[in-house]
Amino acid sequence: MSPTSAPLQTATDAAEAMVEATAERVQRPRRLRRTGALRRMVQETVLTAADLIYPLFVMEGEGQQEAVPSMPNCFRYSLDLLLEEAKAVWELGIGAIALFPLIPHHQKDNAGTESYNPDGLIPRAVRALKQALPELLVITDVALDPYSSEGHDGIVQNGQILNDETVAVLVKQALMQAEAGADFVAPSDMMDGRVREIRQALDAEGWVNVGILAYSAKYASAYYGPFRDALDSAPKFGDKKTYQMDAANAREALKEVELDIQEGADIVMVKPALAYLDVICRIKQHTNLPVAAYNVSGEYAMVKAAAQQGWIDGTAVMLETLTSMKRAGADVILTYFAKEAALALRTEQDKA
Repeated sequence: MSPTSAPLQTATDAAEAMVEATAERVQRPRRLRRTGALRRMVQETVLTAADLIYPLFVMEGEGQQEAVPSMPNCFRYSLDLLLEEAKAVWELGIGAIALFPLIPHHQKDNAGTESYNPDGLIPRAVRALKQALPELLVITDVALDPYSSEGHDGIVQNGQILNDETVAVLVKQALMQAEAGADFVAPSDMMDGRVREIRQALDAEGWVNVGILAYSAKYASAYYGPFRDALDSAPKFGDKKTYQMDAANAREALKEVELDIQEGADIVMVKPALAYLDVICRIKQHTNLPVAAYNVSGEYAMVKAAAQQGWIDGTAVMLETLTSMKRAGADVILTYFAKEAALALRTEQDKA
């Protein structure tokens, strides 16, 4: 054998080995990633504007729009400007909003009596919205913390949160909201038994078509800070760990969800969303009811802050984050990104 034959033989062997390996490489997942059209065709999870619910903050006054410092591009709106924002949202294909009130301090007390005032801020807002946009779904928050002088979701006595006494007030609040025209009432308080009591009261008063979107697995989370700034509703003492869930628990979420289903919930929700994708997934596997996820204020603020620093592509991270929630099992997502996301999705569609 000549000195040059060995390298040639080695090259030939290598080529033959490559041909053989190529022949055996039947599965090539990259074939389905080759073009944008291909990727869209096989995309497993598709986020749309119809998946989104837009939380909106409403306050007293006229012609008023106040920025929420810890939530860039989020505002508190007086009722006239709230209607304008709702119309803009509807035109983007977002079919539902969730209302949260900024209540003046002089209207707050320990019993949250303003929460069921038929001439209060929320019922006036609901009536105006349903008159201006009858097809827009209006979801109202059922809880005492925006109305409480103590900043808690329930009536306080000797440093304790009273459950059954609070539920009685929540029922009054839900009935008032239904009468004003709310499509869904959304108990976010985490008092035991409140879904059952609200459902029974709604049915007894003839509001059988008003749905309940239950905050079923609501965690005692550090992600809520900006929201409490927006509504000036932070607790005046202690925390909410005696009624909101422990962040370490997932099995307990299934228990809470099952109880709410038995009591008459139409939609069950996990809050927060991003750090609880596993919980969303478990609940989706557990029930055939629609599952909602709340992309909360802290999650929103982190993305906005990093984007403002130029550390991330804010739009891309926003859409990836929302898509991850839907991929985990959320059928609907409450998010402060809703308007921005709908605009971005429309831009993507136009480009395609």
